[in-house]
Amino acid sequence: MARDALYDSGTASRATGGSAAGGPREKLAREGVAALGDAELLAAILGTGTRGKDVAALAQEVLGLLDSSRAAPESAVLERIGGMGTAKAGAVAAALELGRRLYGCRETRVSSPAEVWPLVVHWADRKQERFICCSLNGAHEVIASRVVSVGLVNRTVVHPREVFADPITDRACAIVVAHNHPSGRLDPSPEDREITARLKAAADTLGIILLDHIVFSREGYWSFVEHGLLEPPEVD
Repeated sequence: MARDALYDSGTASRATGGSAAGGPREKLAREGVAALGDAELLAAILGTGTRGKDVAALAQEVLGLLDSSRAAPESAVLERIGGMGTAKAGAVAAALELGRRLYGCRETRVSSPAEVWPLVVHWADRKQERFICCSLNGAHEVIASRVVSVGLVNRTVVHPREVFADPITDRACAIVVAHNHPSGRLDPSPEDREITARLKAAADTLGIILLDHIVFSREGYWSFVEHGLLEPPEVD
């Protein structure tokens, strides 16, 4: 089986990545934009905070809104956050739209966990678990990647109806689910195994393929398919 096409017929290798620390704009200048976490990127865009709320705290509030939104929020919605005036809200909204237009993950084809990990790793720095669902079309091209649930420090609460609501609307043929472990440990918990079994049963009922469940951190990932706990789809 080809190691670069696990979701088609084989197995794949594990990806790894690094991490970095420092003030957002100084860190960007020193290490490049890819070294920044999501909150740091927002802080770099915002530039400054307001009286009683520094830029890091403001960035975290904006990030919380983005994580809970099904689509990029409009500038008017961003302005509802305390400390986000018209200029700051407009800068964030414009950055989101430009990124979507030029470099969005839509139509990115995934054939292995190694190709999913880069699409979700930016959620790895969250202090609470994020459970993410990637909707895929029949060619395994990404339709959308969304946060389905935000959990506690070490677990998230997920119901199959929440996971499949958007893929059904997307008319997806397959999904990949993933969640971060804030602790950095990649081995799945008993709860992770249980929800995977429940999602597989729901997927079979709905006629949507559950390609994989990935546990990830900034350093790498753990794949249910790679470890034999989910069967790769059969190839005609």
